[in-house]
Amino acid sequence: MKPDLKKIQVPIESEMHVFEQKFRDFMKSKVKLLDHVTNYIVKRKGKQMRPMFVFLSAGVFGPINDSTHRGAALIELLHTASLVHDDVVDDANYRRGFFSVNALWKNKIAVLVGDYLLARGLLLSVDHGDFHLLRIVSNAVKEMSEGELLQSYKARKLDVDEEIYYDIIRQKTASLIASCCAVGAASVQTDEAIVERMRTFGEKVGMAFQIKDDLFDYGDEEIGKPVGIDIKEKKMTLPLIYALRNADWMEKKQIIHLIRNKSNNKKAVNQVIDFVKKSGGLEYAKEKMNEFYQESLAILKEFPESEFRTSLAALVSYSIERKK
Repeated sequence: MKPDLKKIQVPIESEMHVFEQKFRDFMKSKVKLLDHVTNYIVKRKGKQMRPMFVFLSAGVFGPINDSTHRGAALIELLHTASLVHDDVVDDANYRRGFFSVNALWKNKIAVLVGDYLLARGLLLSVDHGDFHLLRIVSNAVKEMSEGELLQSYKARKLDVDEEIYYDIIRQKTASLIASCCAVGAASVQTDEAIVERMRTFGEKVGMAFQIKDDLFDYGDEEIGKPVGIDIKEKKMTLPLIYALRNADWMEKKQIIHLIRNKSNNKKAVNQVIDFVKKSGGLEYAKEKMNEFYQESLAILKEFPESEFRTSLAALVSYSIERKK
């Protein structure tokens, strides 16, 4: 049965409503332009899966408290800051189908708004003494930056193997979901072994989540999303890595040539996509995604059964069964 986000949210429904208002309050400033931009950001928020991971992880181990709300807000503020900055770096005009901040207010305002959100998140933690939560999230932000830089560096050389690929996605994607689960657990109890176990749980979820995202690039789902974006950006994802590893020398040389020199050519991109599909690259990536998924569920089963644990497992399923 397909997971439903509304049903998943049931144990934390009231918490999510409270969080929404608290998050708006955390973003407020005395500068009119800043409030105008942050209101625009809040109104175009996504599914709020990150706060859900925080609250459900907390609920597994104890009553959700103010520290949990601040931890969820800290992650949202720092993550939102990174997205605003990413759009500037990528010169992207759209975010979730809407104009990006830099498209509407130009790069200077976007960078400053990102800086403000980052500082707001740091002060929120410092002012309330949530240093243990700040350490977890700051480490995730550091990892995300390192992962993006590693991927950019490797895109120039096109020499990514499977292990390096896992390093990249562990840092750039999985570290954030890992921090959500660790922050949730750390906000309600002090057992470091449990916090670390939940961090590992979130990391496994994040690995599966990113592989799912990479599969979309090959038109794996009927979602109407443009395919071949990763290929155009010379990103070496798991389906392509597997296909190249199992290709003969001449075919590998030809595909690398297409990616390096013709990644903006639609015909060349389609040629690479066909090559990956025929090689069994999609099936292999799905297999690996499922391994991470099963490992995450195995960790979750170590903890007491509850409605929070059930919803958390359903949220994991949702994250890898999504269509976009």
